[in-house]
Amino acid sequence: MRVVMFGYQTWGHRTLQALLDSEHDVVTVVTHPRSEHAYEKIWSDSVADLAEKHGIPVIIRNRPDDELRDRLKEVAPDIIVANNWRTWIPPEIYNLPVHSTLNIHDSLLPAYAGFSPLIWALINGEPEVGVTAHLMDEELDAGDIVVQRSVPVGPTDTSTDLFHRTVDLIAPVTTEALGLIASGQTEFTPQDRSRASFFHKRAEEDIRIDWNWPAEDLERLIRAQSAPYPSAFTFHKGQRLEVLSAVVSEGRYGGTPGRIFYREGDGVVIVAGADARTGRNHGLAITRVRTGDGRELPATEYFTSMGGYLTGRP
Repeated sequence: MRVVMFGYQTWGHRTLQALLDSEHDVVTVVTHPRSEHAYEKIWSDSVADLAEKHGIPVIIRNRPDDELRDRLKEVAPDIIVANNWRTWIPPEIYNLPVHSTLNIHDSLLPAYAGFSPLIWALINGEPEVGVTAHLMDEELDAGDIVVQRSVPVGPTDTSTDLFHRTVDLIAPVTTEALGLIASGQTEFTPQDRSRASFFHKRAEEDIRIDWNWPAEDLERLIRAQSAPYPSAFTFHKGQRLEVLSAVVSEGRYGGTPGRIFYREGDGVVIVAGADARTGRNHGLAITRVRTGDGRELPATEYFTSMGGYLTGRP
């Protein structure tokens, strides 16, 4: 099949490489301009560079427009394949090819449509994550599922671990889905919209630690914001403090959320949970931090005495 590929960052790069390694003919690539957004500078392998290396025409766009539609009509693709395209594709483009548009999304749709699905899924304690190839329709990430593959989430996995595990699914999911479509199959699995969820892009506010959260949720937030993602942060004595690693405490600690309370093992326990006053909650045992001037050190060295509070604002 003649394929036009829409994509960006490493997800798009892996998809394009899968297409290049397949029997299909990539005739044009559409990608976004480089961005300085913190999350878009992560996993930023260039789709444009890979396409140009193989002599494939590249079109740079922030979002589709009439000129792009007209150029794609001239190219006359059999199918569009999209992965990590960051803006809406209108029906006059996604319905342009005879086989419409296949979108590759890094979640187990219908859950976690939208943005940053791996981070949100890890924060929420999902037992598995994955990649879905689905046909595009008028609702974002809502079309019929062609192929879906999953991987388990382990108890110490970070978002970086899950990225590497799921990005390796892109090639087999893409090529299997294209094979089914090329074979003439047209009936696929409708999404159960009663199970759908849609998430927004991550931003600074989303990594601010709220000590009213249960320690179990905070521990997953720390893992979800593992390097190279921006670290979750709090404030100590008015200064920003990034939490690089933490575990749920063995003991249960009562009091006020955010209280710097007790040394336990290699960590310093912070009281956590909106109902911490009951004394039934585990705390978050912080094990490693980064200060505002960039110093990384064990929490037991940073917190030289117990007492005081970690807060959400200076």
